[in-house]
Amino acid sequence: MLLFSATFNEKVKDFITKVIKEGNQIFVKKEDLTLDKVKQYKVRVPDEIAKIEVIRDKIFEFGQKVGQVIIFVRTKISTKNLHNALTKEDYVCSSIQGSLDHAEREKVLQEFKDGYTKVLISTDLLARGFDQSQVNLVINYDMPIKYNSRDEPDYEVYLHIIGRAGRFGRKGAVFNLLCGETDDILMTKIENYFQHKVQEVPSWESEENFETVLKDAGLLE
Repeated sequence: MLLFSATFNEKVKDFITKVIKEGNQIFVKKEDLTLDKVKQYKVRVPDEIAKIEVIRDKIFEFGQKVGQVIIFVRTKISTKNLHNALTKEDYVCSSIQGSLDHAEREKVLQEFKDGYTKVLISTDLLARGFDQSQVNLVINYDMPIKYNSRDEPDYEVYLHIIGRAGRFGRKGAVFNLLCGETDDILMTKIENYFQHKVQEVPSWESEENFETVLKDAGLLE
């Protein structure tokens, strides 16, 4: 019996140990889990309005040229609000969250896969198991947290989220939008957990800085 996964929580590990008494277990160290070809960035912003400005006026200014984008938010309300804010600016967006039925979800995903929309807004519903080769930009509009603790990052979800960019060995970039002390703490915990320092974009107001980091990620010439 062979079992493979990007992540195994303790419950799964205990189950495997009980079922397979003398099995060999091979685990990759946490610091080796982050993807080499996916560049991670953090952007400090003063408020929620600035988050939308960064997405619309900085990342999309160049990101629309290089591929498809998935934006991860924390709640269904955030999904709706961000979708409305971007469509008001004439961006063609799709959005998906847990309250949609199966048929509605499949329709949204198929439109995105077919390239009808280049921007997909989602809760962590799509953090796992969704592969789209044209996605090379991912934005954490909200940092992923554990449901039972707002002060603790969901490390597994974060790892799966960054894995949505740069699928099949392609280059990609992830932008983490940080608003306030809580987000800073969450980001620091993630950096410490994976033993990987995430590069900061110096100023959220500088279009030139975003162009520079996208070039560094190999997504612009």
